[in-house]
Amino acid sequence: MDQTTAAANEVVREFPGLLRVYKDGRVERLLGTETTPPGTDPGTAVQSKDVTINAETGAGVRLYLPPTAAAQKLPLLIYIHGGAFCVCTPYNPAYHHHLNALSAAANVVVASVHYRLAPEHPLPAAYDDAWEVLQWVAASDPEPWLNCHADLSTVFLAGDSAGANIAHNTAMRGTTQGFGNLTLKGMVLLHPYFGNDKKDELLEYLYPTYGGFEDFKIHSQQDPKLSELGCPRMLIFVSEKDFLRDRGCSYYEALRKSGWMGKAEMVEFEGEDHVFHLLDPTKDKSVDLVKQFVAFIKQIPAHC
Repeated sequence: MDQTTAAANEVVREFPGLLRVYKDGRVERLLGTETTPPGTDPGTAVQSKDVTINAETGAGVRLYLPPTAAAQKLPLLIYIHGGAFCVCTPYNPAYHHHLNALSAAANVVVASVHYRLAPEHPLPAAYDDAWEVLQWVAASDPEPWLNCHADLSTVFLAGDSAGANIAHNTAMRGTTQGFGNLTLKGMVLLHPYFGNDKKDELLEYLYPTYGGFEDFKIHSQQDPKLSELGCPRMLIFVSEKDFLRDRGCSYYEALRKSGWMGKAEMVEFEGEDHVFHLLDPTKDKSVDLVKQFVAFIKQIPAHC
């Protein structure tokens, strides 16, 4: 190996378990690189397909259509995946399995957001892509599956981890700029990421224009406009052993104390860790989480 090649292969930044950045600018992702194609899921009969909505940025969606869609228009779930803003895609097998299951059980059309990842596309690119997807969904006749099968008067936003943060910010942007033809009925945040009072080196690397503790995209609990959130219902999942547990709890408490007029519920899973339902969807608590998610969308008591 010559000196030039050796220099190019020098690791200049590493975030264990997530990514390495090399001197020549290459980014190596250590998590979430597996993909699975769309199609018809044999277990649920849910159909899926990928749609690019911005050829320049690559922003798009993986759409899911349950087998009952032909009979009536169905609620729409806009889902935003996690991965610390820098790993994973909607095409990851864990997300694909999760959303096939949700689409079938809740009888909803799903639009799973494909957004640009940092550091190649630093934040706030992911926020902008999610907003572009929401606007695309709200546009008249954006795509046959949505036009024929999605009831835009019954829309839910959801996301896990960093995706939950993006979902919150998308809802806040919709509150101020309008949701177009969409009516947001509720939001589900799973193990949400929000900032706390500790320095976050990964965030600062991925978000060069980060504004510190006054940056309400990250420190949403401190947003003086939190009370204006244009969403009538909220379900927040946290887990006892999750390193983000306290951040989800602080968001829930801040929302309740802000004067927000909606209804919020928080559910904690004892003994569980971050996104356990994605890592092992067959365990009892994962099945229970999905049941509660479905009950929220169907607006029925979770334990009937």
